[in-house]
Amino acid sequence: MNFFQSNSSRKLTGIILIILFAGLIGMQVATPSIQNPAVSGEFKAPKEIKSIFERSCYDCHSNETKLQWFDKLAPFSYMVAADVREARKRYNFSTWDSISPADQEVKLWYMVNMIEAGKMPLPQYTAVHRKARITDEELSLLKTYVTQLSHRNHGAGDTAKIKVVNKSIASRPKSINGISYFDDYKSWKVIASTNRLDNGTMRLVYGNDITVKAINEKTINPWPDGAIIVKVVWNMQPEDGEGTTKPGNFNNVQMMIKDSKKFTDTEGWGFARFNGLELKPYGNTVAFAVSCINCHRLVSKNGFVFDIPTRTPELAIK
Repeated sequence: MNFFQSNSSRKLTGIILIILFAGLIGMQVATPSIQNPAVSGEFKAPKEIKSIFERSCYDCHSNETKLQWFDKLAPFSYMVAADVREARKRYNFSTWDSISPADQEVKLWYMVNMIEAGKMPLPQYTAVHRKARITDEELSLLKTYVTQLSHRNHGAGDTAKIKVVNKSIASRPKSINGISYFDDYKSWKVIASTNRLDNGTMRLVYGNDITVKAINEKTINPWPDGAIIVKVVWNMQPEDGEGTTKPGNFNNVQMMIKDSKKFTDTEGWGFARFNGLELKPYGNTVAFAVSCINCHRLVSKNGFVFDIPTRTPELAIK
């Protein structure tokens, strides 16, 4: 009896191994390929900076991916292909010139902070690509390079310069969903200020009279139609000798306009973003607004608005 049971078990094990082997072979045949499109906007930086990124980041975050033999073996090839697709969406050194200098600076800050936190390059990547590891000395070089960017181009971020640019064009920049840039917010009340140390930016948040009234009266869920919130974003300058952080290059202006009839697909809010001193509208399709509201749904209890003050009557905005 034991003999027959043992023989049957061996046959079953053999069948399973054959099936697994056949599946593995089939995966090799259908393994995904990673294409390297042409480089359309090469990342430009000092040689010692660029070499760090090339060694540690380019395999995923560029169109110059170089696969090792083990990267091409299934099932690992499937994971590698997925990582590369996602990485190129986040930022791509091969299309670097397609984003504004201000956004380039933000992305570089993000990279530096992710490296310092030990999250990039991915631990599973450096485990088999040991040369991709970034040393403390290299991280220091990257920090110095990124902080120096705040002193280049147009220097300290003065939004008054936007008017000069705006007067030089026939019409105001307009987002794809129909929201045009305007200067009125500069005379509005500031309702919040925030810093994002993860990407080296600081922000002032303005609200029109309808917004301020809604905050004071705590009628923000839902916000009344006509409420407009504008967030102005600057890149941070490095701390001075006294530990003070000041705004550096102007980055972008972000707008939220409440119109429950016009923007029904995005919880009644219309979103727009204008990048750099040229105020280039963000988003190639109206789908960008969907990604905005998906993020803002995290604060649905605030009427889908981040960075508003928690007010008591004695602290209400006057």
